[in-house]
Amino acid sequence: MKIGLIGLPTVGKTSLFNLLTGSNIEVTEFSQGKVEANLGIAKIPDERIDFLTSIYKPKKTTYATIEVIDVPGLVKGSSAGKGVGNQFLDNIRKVDLLVHVLRVFENDNVIHAEGSIDPMRDIETINLELLFADLGVIENRINRIETSKKVTKENLAELEVLKKCREGLENGLLLNNIDLTDEEKEILKTFSFLSEKPMILVANVDEVQFMEKDYPSRKDLLEFAASTNTPLIELSIKTELEISELEPEDREMFMEEIGIKESGIDLLAKTSYDHLGLISFLTAGEGEVRAWTINKGTKAKEAAGKIHSDIEKGFIRAEVCKFAHLKEYGSMAKVKEKGLATLEGKEYIVEDGDIIEFRFNV
Repeated sequence: MKIGLIGLPTVGKTSLFNLLTGSNIEVTEFSQGKVEANLGIAKIPDERIDFLTSIYKPKKTTYATIEVIDVPGLVKGSSAGKGVGNQFLDNIRKVDLLVHVLRVFENDNVIHAEGSIDPMRDIETINLELLFADLGVIENRINRIETSKKVTKENLAELEVLKKCREGLENGLLLNNIDLTDEEKEILKTFSFLSEKPMILVANVDEVQFMEKDYPSRKDLLEFAASTNTPLIELSIKTELEISELEPEDREMFMEEIGIKESGIDLLAKTSYDHLGLISFLTAGEGEVRAWTINKGTKAKEAAGKIHSDIEKGFIRAEVCKFAHLKEYGSMAKVKEKGLATLEGKEYIVEDGDIIEFRFNV
């Protein structure tokens, strides 16, 4: 999975990038002409992997990961080339999910690009840039089809969908809020439209705002998130960065004191997985304990292909153990003794946390 961190300058994007990836990228007030995106890998904490590692003591432990792209702060007119301009568009066209970081915290020493704190205004600013960028691509493609001397049946179908999208965009709707059929979505796939991508909002609050769950725009943000089916996460990124530098035992105590039930990376990972319809299955042995990311609804044979195409081709059966059963009984031998490990065929729908050993012919 690949996510793109977007937002105006000085909202906390790069700080969130550092928190997720363990990086130490310098945080400046503005991008100062920077057009390069920060790239990093976030390891997703998983207590199931930790538990399996304690049992199997493997040579290698591999957690699921998220590729994170932190693009320079956007400004009004980015879609038309202002600021970092079209450079950022190329960076985030390749991501699966957009994470829009919104500044809620107040700090007189950190100037807001728009001069004041107003996350609802900032949502509109960024959404308009995504909308205008997509509208430009659509207008160009419609013009090419309509002026072409040879128009195919496929071109006409594409033209119809693009005009539907253009109408929605001109009415202020992002593509992910336009009612499209599966066939229409398939036609649009090749374009990698920005406003079609799933999005999560991160409200970057200060420690007091986080603890009190109260700030001026909170009601509006919650209503907007609910009405657009956009997950909203409240994080105090500065506080979480400070906590991440503490020893584990101090970290837990501090999190409890200020009411952080799970870390920012845990919360963002879970929300991202849920929003994209992803789950993890697990494999375990003395060689390696590993989490594998798949789509919800994936069948056993297809999941085997995630490990290696030969396993998918030669698939015979999948021996499945539920993580809860292994945790309860402490060993795979006892789980099998209780008759709780099952043999499943290729049509079995893999569930989140399944521990699977695939049987196959090479």
